[in-house]
Amino acid sequence: MQEITNNIYYVGVNDRNKALFEGLWPLPNGVSYNSYLIVDEKVCLVDTVEVDFFVPFIERIREVIGDRQIDYLVINHMEPDHSGSIGLIKKYYPGLKIVGNSKTFDMMKGFYGIADGTHLVKEGDTLSLGSRELRFAMIPMVHWPETMVTFDTSAGALFSGDAFGCFGALNGGLVDSQINCDEFWLEMVRYYSNIVGKYGTPVQNALKKLSGLQINYICSTHGPVWHENIDRVVKLYDRMSRYETDPGLVICYGTMYGNTERAAEVVAAAASRAGLKDIVMYNVSKTHHSYIIRDVFRYRGLIVGAPTYNAGLYHEMEVLLSELAGKDIKNHCMGWFGSYAWAGKAVAKIKEWNDTRLHYEAVGTPVEIRQSLDAATHAACEALGRDMARRLLG
Repeated sequence: MQEITNNIYYVGVNDRNKALFEGLWPLPNGVSYNSYLIVDEKVCLVDTVEVDFFVPFIERIREVIGDRQIDYLVINHMEPDHSGSIGLIKKYYPGLKIVGNSKTFDMMKGFYGIADGTHLVKEGDTLSLGSRELRFAMIPMVHWPETMVTFDTSAGALFSGDAFGCFGALNGGLVDSQINCDEFWLEMVRYYSNIVGKYGTPVQNALKKLSGLQINYICSTHGPVWHENIDRVVKLYDRMSRYETDPGLVICYGTMYGNTERAAEVVAAAASRAGLKDIVMYNVSKTHHSYIIRDVFRYRGLIVGAPTYNAGLYHEMEVLLSELAGKDIKNHCMGWFGSYAWAGKAVAKIKEWNDTRLHYEAVGTPVEIRQSLDAATHAACEALGRDMARRLLG
């Protein structure tokens, strides 16, 4: 068994088989579904795991409590990777009370047809387990409307749901002090940008609500338990939810025969010569958009380029711009270029996306390339790269 601290145990599982989280986001290093047991005069289980992993889940629970009963099951978040085992756990422990808010129970009835055996909590309510007390706070839209957090006042342990989570399975160790966390930092940014990113204001509201707590452990539903790195984790969430960025540049392009790609290389080289050091480049048809979105959250500058296709914009670029618009990312600078063989539409379509959905600060003069680069469009691409670098460094 894995004890975190003072009779708080980890009973979660690793998923190393799933390829795409939510059917969308790559999991090259897997993901963990974290669940916790608090053992006192009463036994409380905090969140469950995806139903496919119920067998190892129940085995871990029994390893901790043996034949004891579970008195309470707290559900901080109703997404099925955390609530999927509710029905089965009730069959093993029929007397347990499910603790949640009104929106929790509305979703629970819809997902699983369960409406009885509940214990309703509201903002600031407490629940005694004997020698320790749990306190509840609502953090709606981080990132579902029913989300809440549970705070163990004795241990200073915050059970935070998906907040402060990240992609990546746990390779033996659990608490950050036991493991090398280097691989998790960028995966936290990718998780936040892909999953939570649109909800910056609710995240800010949640951070303010939690700011007065003396937190010793953050026990999220994905990734490590944070202990030594709590300040770093909270500051990272604060920064991302404010849409604060570094003065770097993401250049992403679509290309069919290499002409748009060559233009992107010219833009990047010019930005580098102008003094910009942090530049990343992506072919939108080769790199999964999950990683591009992550770096758009990291860097203030964005330059996109794509060919005209079917009298419109190259499909993968259209998809990426739609994804970025859906994340409601703020405080960015954007430039763009496009290419065409006989009828140019890409530049106008990218401008339309920015004018109507993205609303980024336009930087430089858009470049429209007919068939391939010539001296004039080569110079225009250089100017676009220089202008962006100067804006970001200025």
